[in-house]
Amino acid sequence: MKCLLTGGAGFLGRMLAAGLRESGAEVLVADLREPAGFAWQRADITRPETLHWAGPRFELVVHAAGLAHFTPRTSADRRRFFEVNADGTRNLLASLGGPQRPARAVLVSTVAVYGREEGERLDEDTPLAAADPYGASKRLAEGIFRAWAQESGVGWTILRLPLVYGKDPPGNLGAMAAALRAGRYVGVGRGQARRSLVWGVDVGRVLLAAARAGGIFHLTDGRHPTFREIEEAMAEALGRAAPARLPASAAWMLAAAGSALAKLGLRPPYDLDRFRKMTRTLTFNDARARAAFGWNPLPVTERIRREGIFSQSGVRGPLEGRSPAGG
Repeated sequence: MKCLLTGGAGFLGRMLAAGLRESGAEVLVADLREPAGFAWQRADITRPETLHWAGPRFELVVHAAGLAHFTPRTSADRRRFFEVNADGTRNLLASLGGPQRPARAVLVSTVAVYGREEGERLDEDTPLAAADPYGASKRLAEGIFRAWAQESGVGWTILRLPLVYGKDPPGNLGAMAAALRAGRYVGVGRGQARRSLVWGVDVGRVLLAAARAGGIFHLTDGRHPTFREIEEAMAEALGRAAPARLPASAAWMLAAAGSALAKLGLRPPYDLDRFRKMTRTLTFNDARARAAFGWNPLPVTERIRREGIFSQSGVRGPLEGRSPAGG
């Protein structure tokens, strides 16, 4: 199967490319950066003139490029999410008309489209209510993608992913791993809030099956570990002792102080937003994927213990979404 993968040089994109190849697909990566070991075309989804495809049509298009793991601080930053995630999706799809129209297309989306800070085993029919720039831009991208696929007669799949784990993770997971390795991480309260996770390699391995099934799916490890379980698995993988813990009341006061400093233009390492994420349960039901195409991955905490956190070099990889075509 000839496959076009946007964002295939990013954190998640590299794992998706590997999974597609493992499944027997011939992969062309479209990105601003060249991935190791894959055919590559330099492309920027915010610049339509770079989105021209030579050769026979792609049987499958997987759109994973986008802007993520970036905190908007100005109106221009907020607009950038929509320029990349929504307008970029529209630009890509416009390039796939006529003889280049694929048989199937997959949009890699996010559970952030729900705009929820807490909830348990939310399913794919949960209302899309995201108002933040990232979640709202991805919600708009989903609408653009579905309308295009239905009008074009293309089989479509949307994968809404929770926190994605893999070697050298970006974002909050990467910050947690780095702090644990440096001995600077402190757990909050009893650490009993649960979060849905998924290992990126597992997502890549089921892309073809998900594309054939069609529809909207959550992909999680099904375990939904507590923060404490995640912290202890990461500490074990790093050869560190389980982290010390701070009472929730004390952590809240530190978070409130951090949020106050943020209003003054400073960038504190801890604030109320991070406190809420560490103390509220937010999990998603993936029963639909399990029934549709046999989704049944290993728990992420087990993966962490088996495969570690950082690559052998110990150097963090490029951050997902820092470039307009980055995964």
